[in-house]
Amino acid sequence: MTAARKYGVRAIGIDIDPQRIREANRNAKNGGVTRLVRFRQQDLFETDLREATVVTLYLLPDLNLKLRPRLLEQLRPGTRIVSHQFDMGDWKPDKTLETGGATVYLWTVPPRKAAKS
Repeated sequence: MTAARKYGVRAIGIDIDPQRIREANRNAKNGGVTRLVRFRQQDLFETDLREATVVTLYLLPDLNLKLRPRLLEQLRPGTRIVSHQFDMGDWKPDKTLETGGATVYLWTVPPRKAAKS
């Protein structure tokens, strides 16, 4: 929501927990960004991610690892991925930032490898 408020970006939030969706909608209303953000109660592993240009994750390490193949399959090369607090195993981040006692990991989806013939 900060990016929506500061820069006017559009965002879609996905969470399987209806309580988190209610909280997010309330926060968006309080932040004055309801025209820019939407929240969906969905299973992230069944969500179509192909249109995303930036994906921000607040997931535990095992879920990051489980989601990684889907991110690499669906997201276009150049799409940015940001993970708060947890990495993606052996996929080394492009950058790691320490801020306010938290670690933020940044990746860019690489070009697809050409199919071998």
